[in-house]
Amino acid sequence: MASFYCFLIVNAQFLTATAQVPNDDIEKRRVLRLNEQVTSTTTGCTVQWACVDEKLTGKCIEYHNDQWFEFTPSVSGRYYVNIGGQKCRDTRGVQLVVLTGTPCQPATYRVLSCTSLGSQDDVFVMLDSLQAGQPYLLDVDGYLKDFCQFALVVSQQPQGRPAAAEPSLSSVVPTDARVVQLYWTLPDSLGSTTRFQVVRRETAEFRSQPLAALEVGRTTYGGSDQSYSYTDTLAAPGRYLYQIVAQAPNNAPPLLLQQQWVAYVQRMPSAAKKQAATRQRDSRTMMQWQRRQHQARLKHLSTTEKRK
Repeated sequence: MASFYCFLIVNAQFLTATAQVPNDDIEKRRVLRLNEQVTSTTTGCTVQWACVDEKLTGKCIEYHNDQWFEFTPSVSGRYYVNIGGQKCRDTRGVQLVVLTGTPCQPATYRVLSCTSLGSQDDVFVMLDSLQAGQPYLLDVDGYLKDFCQFALVVSQQPQGRPAAAEPSLSSVVPTDARVVQLYWTLPDSLGSTTRFQVVRRETAEFRSQPLAALEVGRTTYGGSDQSYSYTDTLAAPGRYLYQIVAQAPNNAPPLLLQQQWVAYVQRMPSAAKKQAATRQRDSRTMMQWQRRQHQARLKHLSTTEKRK
């Protein structure tokens, strides 16, 4: 009877060239212990095309230089794949896909989750209902032929912020207002939340920057306030992703409550636009006049030479 596995596929990138890792092939996969942190790089790795199927993951991941790990929980329950310490050539960070099936038999695979991260923040991916004694395979891959050094640990505690796909940036309307006002509400289902963390990242930045930590307010009846806001002032034009992370006590995993893009541009004032248009018109006029003068001189010289 064929044994079945679960596959975790992490897409990553590296900053400097190093030798190919031994676990480039699934047959030489590295076995992980609970809470054991390992560091690795995707540089020099190659793809075993018989062991992957791009049709199952769509645009979430593209295979270029993968490597393999294995983890087997001794107790059934919830676990976290924590990814941190990324040092990547580009800003996109890692991607994670979870599959089940028999190794190197794509026809048996089933996708459990697929998350594109978009940055190099320290993040975790929560995996519910892992089974004791069941081997889980982790496949790490370099995104779009990029290379990345990363740290990876499977544990029963989350580290960093929850991984989630970013909202679309293409639909964001640019604004010339440098003051950003964020609003959010605390749903009843998150009544145990004690504080919010506000973070921001510009598209060219590798990591998000913490802006503020806001405590959950209490009503006169002892309940939690529902409505919250935060004001930020941008120093430079750019495209910024804001995230609101809800945090709770007793080692409960943080939850990404809200995220949104803001595109800040500096538009030229009307008077300045008119002055710029005038300067451009005057410049074109001067260039045309100089061109005519040059042509007249050439014509004069040509006539003089013919007379000689």
